Amino acid sequence: MRLDSSATTVASPASESFWRVGLLQTRERSPASLGRIVDRDKEEGRRREVGRRREEERERAQERKRDFKLHSRDVRSQSIPATTLASAPPAYSLCPPTFSVGYALTTKKIKSFMQPKLEELASLVSVGRSKGILLVAIEHSIPLIEQGPFDVLLHKNTGQEWRQSLEDYKRKYPDVVVLDPPEAILQLRDRQSMLRDVAELDLSNAEGFVGVPKQLVVTGNATSISDSVSAAGLKLPLVAKPLVADGSPKSHAMSLVYDKSCLSQLDPPLVLQEFVNHGGVVFKTYVVGDYVRVVRRFSLPDVPEGETNRSGVVPFPRVSCAAESAEEAEEAGILDPQAAELPPGPLLDSLSKGLRQKLGLHLFNMDIIRERGAGNRYYVIDINYFPGFGKMPDYEKVFTDFLSDMAVKRSKKISRIDSSAIL
Repeated sequence: MRLDSSATTVASPASESFWRVGLLQTRERSPASLGRIVDRDKEEGRRREVGRRREEERERAQERKRDFKLHSRDVRSQSIPATTLASAPPAYSLCPPTFSVGYALTTKKIKSFMQPKLEELASLVSVGRSKGILLVAIEHSIPLIEQGPFDVLLHKNTGQEWRQSLEDYKRKYPDVVVLDPPEAILQLRDRQSMLRDVAELDLSNAEGFVGVPKQLVVTGNATSISDSVSAAGLKLPLVAKPLVADGSPKSHAMSLVYDKSCLSQLDPPLVLQEFVNHGGVVFKTYVVGDYVRVVRRFSLPDVPEGETNRSGVVPFPRVSCAAESAEEAEEAGILDPQAAELPPGPLLDSLSKGLRQKLGLHLFNMDIIRERGAGNRYYVIDINYFPGFGKMPDYEKVFTDFLSDMAVKRSKKISRIDSSAIL
């Protein structure tokens, strides 16, 4: 077949390609040969189109990345020039990141702490580009290093194996925040060391005095306790507490000792504290980062000076397990208003801040009493790590705000890193 040299009509893109490959030459081509030429030309066009689309996708991906970094900055502290933003919104965007909190808690703690309201409030938090705080249970059957990544690790464990897991995880994810470091938590597992930092705080400008009751640590034979008490100059009655405060039922088995002859009945190791009359009210002070909340609870009644009609060792229940709160008793008019008056706010703020820095902890509570008839003279008698926050009114809001503050700080840190990288 010969092509007509006078043919000038172009019927399709395929016919254009015929002209480009020299099919105007006056020589015969078989239908099969022409078909192969058309196929090659179509394939070349397809490759060019794929390449063009890939290049456009790369450009869109870069735009999404720039847009994500810009919007992750805290708009309250930085302004974004309009010229740095993409001129047009991308065709689609990445899913907004979440602030991820992995928690490794006991079944009992999860039941009391991980309430639906807490998870709901956390999911509604919005920090910069982050949408929501995600609370994730850590699987004990899977190595920690294979889980996450998490922005925060929430736990209450001080075991050696777990401590090693945390160290390995921090090596892999250096920016993770551990609430709280095991070595800091261990300070509160020993009643001899837990109150040491309180005595060292300078609270001279805090609208009151804060100290610790005079106490004695007993680790030897019970038969020598009476002599040790006399040598230390402690006055009876005495509060006897186990030395180890690990949250077990035994660590909460406390008693009041009225006479020296019964001291040999105690079971060392333990701590003996002088009992301070305090109107039967203890101020349980919860610390969650910068947040401080106080709850009044019933405590042991005062012991009149010189009372001799009591003797022996009298066990007493955990104060935190009291069925009726002191607030309810005050409303009913059966609580001494002077005893129920809350400690001054500046004093609690200074005390909480000082202990956070000394202990290196974010989550704890203190049992505080006010000495009866001594004005603003207070004593810290116990400190607990990660206590039963469920007993604190509105704890869900307080804890969510605490995590939100952490997310803000992380967002600002990322922004500074991004700014340094750009410069």
